[in-house]
Amino acid sequence: MKPETGRFLEIASAHLMLKTGPALGPGYEQSSALMLTVMLGAVREEVDRAASRRVEENGALRALFRDAAPAVADAALRVRLEEAAAGVDESFVVSDLERANSSLRALLIELHAQVEESDGAEARRIEAAIWRELVASTDRRRLAMGAF
Repeated sequence: MKPETGRFLEIASAHLMLKTGPALGPGYEQSSALMLTVMLGAVREEVDRAASRRVEENGALRALFRDAAPAVADAALRVRLEEAAAGVDESFVVSDLERANSSLRALLIELHAQVEESDGAEARRIEAAIWRELVASTDRRRLAMGAF
């Protein structure tokens, strides 16, 4: 047997929506079962794209750091940006990708704080790039919540 996560979540969701929910009768428990149906759909979507989204985002953050590093006045931060920019995702296990993403996002916060306190066109350019990446990151996380 080859367990297919997406298919399992579809079946579980359909069962909750079509069998379990209606059998509970109206009220809190039925509403809870139907809410679980929606949540299973969101989980199905996220499981399907989990590695891809993180690899894409990690790459975008590293590219942003590569671009920003030469303009950062703080030498220690610049070195950390350069090191992060040179990094690669060595594992596509979602928990490993998420750990790397968390570290990169923490560094992004430090960079953002640094450029917000800096004057000049270069700081504004980097700040604009950070905001573009934050918008793109939000778009990557958006759930379609279509039919499941």
